Amino acid sequence: MDIIYVLIPLSILLISIAVLVFFWAVKGGQFDDLDSPAHRILFDDDDEPQPAPEQTKPADKKSSDD
Repeated sequence: MDIIYVLIPLSILLISIAVLVFFWAVKGGQFDDLDSPAHRILFDDDDEPQPAPEQTKPADKKSSDD
C-alpha cells in the first residue's frame, strides 16, 4: 500500500509533463496545417521531364596495338 504514495505523484508528474509538451507543440505551430502536406504530394507536378542519363561505353583497357 505504500507504493501508492509514490505512484500517484509520479503519474501526476508524467501527465503534467505530457500536457506541457503538447501545449509547447501547439504554440510552436506543429498542428497549424495538417492537410496541406498530405495533399501536396498528390499534386507534385514536374514541369520538365527528367532527361535520361546518357549511357557511355566503358573505355577499353586493352590496347589494340599489342
